[in-house]
Amino acid sequence: MPLQRPKTYQPKERDLQAEWHVLDAEGQVLGRLASQAARLLMGKHKPTYAPHLPVGDYVVIVNAAKVRVTGKKLTDKVYYHHTGYMGGIRAVPLREMLARHPERVIQLAVRRMLPKNRLARHLLRRLKVYAGPEHPHEAQVKASQRRQAAPADAAAKE
Repeated sequence: MPLQRPKTYQPKERDLQAEWHVLDAEGQVLGRLASQAARLLMGKHKPTYAPHLPVGDYVVIVNAAKVRVTGKKLTDKVYYHHTGYMGGIRAVPLREMLARHPERVIQLAVRRMLPKNRLARHLLRRLKVYAGPEHPHEAQVKASQRRQAAPADAAAKE
């Protein structure tokens, strides 16, 4: 009789539970913060990770204006986009982008760390970035923390 291999676990849509995480960008290096956010969005921190499903959590990043960059990136790093017209290439240095749209700097960093597919576009909707310390997702974050604490409380009672 041939040996049977154990089946690989495949999470179902109904099994997916998204938590909420708040990351403070104040004083953190941009790339390290973005990689941490991308990991949480994809769900790689969970044992139920599946690359083809939205297993990850919601991520709220506050104090985006106070993010830190290393080296000469403030002057040397440039963001490019094209308007679609002839000669319509536009370049914005990181210093200017941080002054005008600090949220966009973090969103672009996280977007470029996600896989380039439809799932990444879905996951990016779970990323919420705010320039200041306030955010409107306090209720979701607290409910998520209560859900995380509930299984631990049940195990402690037994």
